[in-house]
Amino acid sequence: MRQVQDLKAEARKGTGKGPSYQTRQKGFIPAVLYGGKSQPENLAVDRTTLERQVDTGNFLTTLYMLDIEGKKQRVIPRAIQVDPVTDRPVHVDFMRLEEGAKVKLEIPVRFKNHADSPGLKKGGVLNIIRHEVLMLCPADSIPDALEADLAGLDIHGTVHISSIKLPEGSKPLIHERDFTIASIVAPTSVLEEQRAAAAAAASGAAPAEAAPAEGAAAAAPAAGAAPAADAKAAPKK
Repeated sequence: MRQVQDLKAEARKGTGKGPSYQTRQKGFIPAVLYGGKSQPENLAVDRTTLERQVDTGNFLTTLYMLDIEGKKQRVIPRAIQVDPVTDRPVHVDFMRLEEGAKVKLEIPVRFKNHADSPGLKKGGVLNIIRHEVLMLCPADSIPDALEADLAGLDIHGTVHISSIKLPEGSKPLIHERDFTIASIVAPTSVLEEQRAAAAAAASGAAPAEAAPAEGAAAAAPAAGAAPAADAKAAPKK
């Protein structure tokens, strides 16, 4: 399950471009905390600390215990704005997570038992259709990942969401169908052989143009053409 990370913040006065610019000049990133029964709060987070968290690649799916000048609040980042030139964060939104709250998150899929897949042993390729699955999860038990088992999976075999054991209390947002997570496809060499065989069969099925039979008479001359000269000219009288 996801571990809650500690993050410090401080109250920020003023809103708009001016106060936000001044906050960044001091080495902080403007932030807003919203959700729950409390009013939104304007905050500032240390730039270096925030950038280090963003660089992990899991910032938007990580739970934080936000320490606002001694007052602690469990939150999750909901949006982050970056500078279009430098790609550095310029603003972040946090959402409060009250007790019993649920959140929508993209949960990554991890695959195990590659060595026990007959299809992969034959040279097949794992074709991943969904690297992540959008889930509705309890804030108290957000899974790190969904585990897909490849054991026994042969070529053309598939992994569906129904074959994955879901964490208790979590469910996919797509629930009206048993969607595919991944499949084992034939190696490229086999596919090329199949295409070549299909092309050969198609060309062999087409009727070939009939050649004239041996000894058959030559085609008649075209209309108006002079008849061919005989081998011996007729004697003169």
